[in-house]
Amino acid sequence: MPRKHTVLVINGPNLNRLGKRDPKHYGSTTLADIEGSLAKRGAELGAEVVCFQSNHEGAIVDFIQERASKASGVIINSGALTQVGYSILDALLDAGLPVVEVHLSNIHTREEFRRNSVIAPYAIGQIAGLGWRGYLYALDYLVSISNESRVT
Repeated sequence: MPRKHTVLVINGPNLNRLGKRDPKHYGSTTLADIEGSLAKRGAELGAEVVCFQSNHEGAIVDFIQERASKASGVIINSGALTQVGYSILDALLDAGLPVVEVHLSNIHTREEFRRNSVIAPYAIGQIAGLGWRGYLYALDYLVSISNESRVT
């Protein structure tokens, strides 16, 4: 039986407030709802989904360093650290895993400062503006490319 995929799902500052925080931009879905949907979809795909949220940059770096060696990809919404999280970027680069950056709102139609990401130039893709479903699309993609790399 092939090794099970493990995808890390990382959420940064303030994402623990989803469902309460600015529903106009972020919707009414909670982080627990998103994590539940990811676990369900992961099971359908034969993937383990390991979710983590922190309001602290160092905790996110620690999580990446502790878990990356057993993972096949990373989905990250670094929240307010998107523009300044260089230590997160360094940890992701060191991990050498495919990364998909996800944003619930379309950061490209919002304030100028939200449009810049330190991670995007190194990610294999960025999904913005598709709400909570963006996480599912990222999971589908990471599992599919992991499956393809096992075949070749």
